[in-house]
Amino acid sequence: MTARLCTGLPSLRRAGTHALLLGSMRAGAERLGMRVVEFSFQSNHVHWIVEASDRNSLARGTKGLLVRLARQLNRHWGRSGRVFADRHHVRALQSPAEVRRALVYVLHNARRHGAGVRGIDPFSSGPWFDGFRTNGGNSRLVDALRREPRASCVPRTWLLRSGWQRRGRIDVDEFVPAWFDARAPGARSARAGSARTR
Repeated sequence: MTARLCTGLPSLRRAGTHALLLGSMRAGAERLGMRVVEFSFQSNHVHWIVEASDRNSLARGTKGLLVRLARQLNRHWGRSGRVFADRHHVRALQSPAEVRRALVYVLHNARRHGAGVRGIDPFSSGPWFDGFRTNGGNSRLVDALRREPRASCVPRTWLLRSGWQRRGRIDVDEFVPAWFDARAPGARSARAGSARTR
């Protein structure tokens, strides 16, 4: 799932927002039948890999998490109004290969956007991800985050828990594939509901 910021807002990848984003994820990663298993924050959008029992749970959980993030960010930025665009992109993952590809894309997404990240991205759930082939050579921030409470949910579905590993564990510097195409089979665009906050 991908949700984008409205145009003109500050980057999410700033030191001042890091603790805020992780705190929001810890508080809202599991709500209303939706569970955020992996995530990454880019300058103007966020990627999530989630588990949800049905579309209604997905819609309610997404709306709740976006509202929580929007309120926290508006408070931090000293502003009011809309933070996230009305529509977000959703794609169902149905095979070990698709899930592995999505994990690489989400956890290593900062490299696709020229963020200069090597190894595990601290603006993602990577510090708590246990599917990397090796875990050495990380930044001090990543090592420190690993000693903190997990900021996402432990997966429950077979595909996210272990099924994807049939395709091999992930290198910390693995090439990031082009993944999401809104026109691709299985992809759809959905309204986020009212993510407006004051």
